[in-house]
Amino acid sequence: MSTEKATAIVIRLVDFSESSLVTTLYCREFGKIGALAKGAKRLKGPFESALDLLALCRIVFLRKTSDALDLLTEAKLLRRFWPAGKDLLRLYAGYYVAELLGDLTDEGEPHPQLFDLADETLVGLMGDEPVPQRVIRFELGLLRELGHTPSWETCVGCGRTVPTTGRIAFGHLDGGVLCTACRTGKKHVATVSAGAVRTLAQMADPLGNAWRRLEINPQRLGELRGILNHYLAHLLGRKPRMQAYLNKWWSRST
Repeated sequence: MSTEKATAIVIRLVDFSESSLVTTLYCREFGKIGALAKGAKRLKGPFESALDLLALCRIVFLRKTSDALDLLTEAKLLRRFWPAGKDLLRLYAGYYVAELLGDLTDEGEPHPQLFDLADETLVGLMGDEPVPQRVIRFELGLLRELGHTPSWETCVGCGRTVPTTGRIAFGHLDGGVLCTACRTGKKHVATVSAGAVRTLAQMADPLGNAWRRLEINPQRLGELRGILNHYLAHLLGRKPRMQAYLNKWWSRST
């Protein structure tokens, strides 16, 4: 075993005993890890009540060489997740960030830029940033960092540029837009507006900040959510659980 230190976001907590928890942490240095926190539910101890869902912590843990859980020995709270105005949409969005980090990443594979994006997203959700734009920005950044970015401009079948007007075929299984010829015979293909595709391409730009100024009306938001919801569901093999809660609240934020 080796002793490691890391900065981590708490993305899952499960009761282990009357006093202990099994934690899933997303670390900047080590990626996703599972660790047993003995005595974590006691008021006094090495964790100082730091292990709240979505809390940012500085941790110390014993890294196991086998498939057993790592052992969390210390956790110092750096920031709790407090949504602005106790807004349920912001709370659900934070839970959604945790769910995607937990379900789409592999254990022990660090992605420092993804950690930074998740941390930035949670900070944004605690402020007054528009929730739909912030969540979409996170989803697209996560897809990019994990190598699942859809093709927004060129056909994933033949590589030709797809016209950016009218309606466009988007293949959820194929991973992006399809030209008319390549669409034939494909399954799980949706017809979406060129405007929605342009918006997603703009929001996916890792260097751009125009997404912060975008005003998305309810109709366009519904289309963007449809594309991303189905695409993520195909990657996961199921719908993310938090999508059902978020879908009830999106229209209130526009």
